[in-house]
Amino acid sequence: MKKSVYSVAVVGATGLVGAEIVSVLEERRFPIADLQLYASHRSAGDEVRCGELTARVDLLERARFEGTDLAFFAAGEEVSAEWVERATQAGTVVIDTSQLLADEADVPLIVPEVNTADLGSYADRLVVVSPDAPVVALAAVLKPLHEAAGVTRVVCSSFEPVTHAGRAGVDELQRQTVELMNGRSVENDLFAHRIAFNVLPQIGELLAGGASRGERQVAAALRRLLADPSLPVSITRSYVPVFYGAALSVNVETAAKVTAAHAREMLRTAPGVLLQDDASSPQYPTPAEVVAQDATLVGRVRDDEWGNVLDMWMAIDNIRRGAAVNAVQIAELLIRDYL
Repeated sequence: MKKSVYSVAVVGATGLVGAEIVSVLEERRFPIADLQLYASHRSAGDEVRCGELTARVDLLERARFEGTDLAFFAAGEEVSAEWVERATQAGTVVIDTSQLLADEADVPLIVPEVNTADLGSYADRLVVVSPDAPVVALAAVLKPLHEAAGVTRVVCSSFEPVTHAGRAGVDELQRQTVELMNGRSVENDLFAHRIAFNVLPQIGELLAGGASRGERQVAAALRRLLADPSLPVSITRSYVPVFYGAALSVNVETAAKVTAAHAREMLRTAPGVLLQDDASSPQYPTPAEVVAQDATLVGRVRDDEWGNVLDMWMAIDNIRRGAAVNAVQIAELLIRDYL
């Protein structure tokens, strides 16, 4: 018999993504019977409210997943590497926001507006991966173009906030900004270079050949989501001195000609996408304006002067839409169709 309410756990519940997952569960009235929250020593003992429920944050070392239906993992790859299998061995379905298992063929990588049908393979390992924010944005926007005209090449530059690195990223940008504004020298603890008043073209460790791990992951994930393993994807990911909200500059080539006007028509009705584009005025999305939005915003859609090519600009709330909302949407599909 199908359940009416579910036992839910959130690992990394007081981090930026974990806390937002709890908020989204409440906002979307997810049917929760009991809520288990796990975090580090710093947050253990805190009480968190989610709708009518109040849960106390416990240490992850005390986690017991037996009887838990769903577990959201929002504590990074190191924690996922140690604890995801423990959860699945107890029969818990895991939705992992880290990218640890994103390349595993038997683990579905899901953006609900793009590839819901792939979710059925979750049962192979009881794990579903919610991809990184740039992937969520690119997949949702490019899906209708790919279906209509066949995307043949993607060139992208991303401009991502320090919250991609968690609370430590916020702390470092705050500290460096204060030090510089007071004429003091700064030290780098988290990032390879100073992040305050700077742009760093590196997210993830640099690999042989010069690409970063983060860039390779985005390219591979986009190919999976668009079901085109040979799609050429070139991306440069950068950190910018912004706290929330990511932006992407995207150049898209298609097999068949798609004009900017036609692309706008398709994007205006695309699920998970909000078109904000007026060529006669400076109406386009920015990282500041996209915060708290549940869609990927698109603007500056224009014809490139070369061939079947479009240029466009995207913005996404990396913590909310790019992580928490996508993860909760996956959970909603799981309980609707499978659990």
